[in-house]
Amino acid sequence: MLRELIIRNRSYRRFDEAHEIGADVLRELVDHARLSASAANLQPLKFILSCTAKKNGTIFPCLGWAAYLKDWPGPPAGQRPSAYIIVLGDSGITKTFGCDHGIAAQSILLAAAEKGLGGCMIASIQRNKLREALSIPKKLEILLVIALGRPAEEVRIEEVGQDGKVEYWRDDEGVHHVPKRRLDDIIIG
Repeated sequence: MLRELIIRNRSYRRFDEAHEIGADVLRELVDHARLSASAANLQPLKFILSCTAKKNGTIFPCLGWAAYLKDWPGPPAGQRPSAYIIVLGDSGITKTFGCDHGIAAQSILLAAAEKGLGGCMIASIQRNKLREALSIPKKLEILLVIALGRPAEEVRIEEVGQDGKVEYWRDDEGVHHVPKRRLDDIIIG
């Protein structure tokens, strides 16, 4: 069951924007992050929730969407996320956040997948622009933005080919292909 959930938990970049995600669902997803592991149990993460068209519209232009898809500026209107969770590190608690935000984001995305939603962890962020747009205090470091919605694309996992290329790509039908290394190629001992 967990394996199937992990396989369903892909980086989706196109969504059914008409499918609304309420603040209660976002709070539930963040609660999964709250209960997850944290280095030294410091729990330095804070979260900004967004599920309104206005706030989502403020966040969207601050994000980079797919580095390997050079000619794609991101999802068009109608295929944009229905919600976002911005993951912040409180420097008043600690100056380093280690992998806490990765653990939290994965917990959020697995919980979203369980609900039939999809998402994408985005670290390509115009941080100063986003900070100013949302009046984020300086003591809160912008670590990740998680885009969320009902997926409007098919994402297929496939084995890395003989050429060794790991770049994801889209075919003529818009299917998003994600090459993964073979298990035997990553276990070395």
